[in-house]
Amino acid sequence: MRLVVLVCLLMCLSAPVCAEEPLADQILVEKSKRKMKLLHADKTIRVYYVMLGRQPVGPKIMEGDYKTPEGHYIISGRKQNSDYHMALQISYPDELDIERAKSRGVDPGGQIMIHGQPDDYAKRKRRKDWTHGCIAVTNREIEEIWRLVPDGTPIEIRP
Repeated sequence: MRLVVLVCLLMCLSAPVCAEEPLADQILVEKSKRKMKLLHADKTIRVYYVMLGRQPVGPKIMEGDYKTPEGHYIISGRKQNSDYHMALQISYPDELDIERAKSRGVDPGGQIMIHGQPDDYAKRKRRKDWTHGCIAVTNREIEEIWRLVPDGTPIEIRP
């Protein structure tokens, strides 16, 4: 029995995600801190530094404003072969986002994701915040997030 526990412990230390580690049941993004936390039962299981849209202050209003949305959404799908390594789809826009954009006569946009880096990322000089409104992490991190975050996981994006 002790040998089995020791083997599992060694495997957990060497692997990015242990088979016995809980999956995230909530994601919290704090835009002003550039941090994303994966939580399980209100306990933080991972923290990542994130890059946001080029105009990160304030909520996303419309397509092309380069803002990362703020609010409560869910992880609504995934793209294995994304242009940005891998990607988890965020359910933006919701009804409130659509109404806000409609009242201004603009398109709210869409295709907001948590994703990795483009293939040519190392060749380009990137600003701290460079996406069109998505939440970006490293490729290694998105692979880990991909395994830890099931579809349907709630995500809260705070200012």
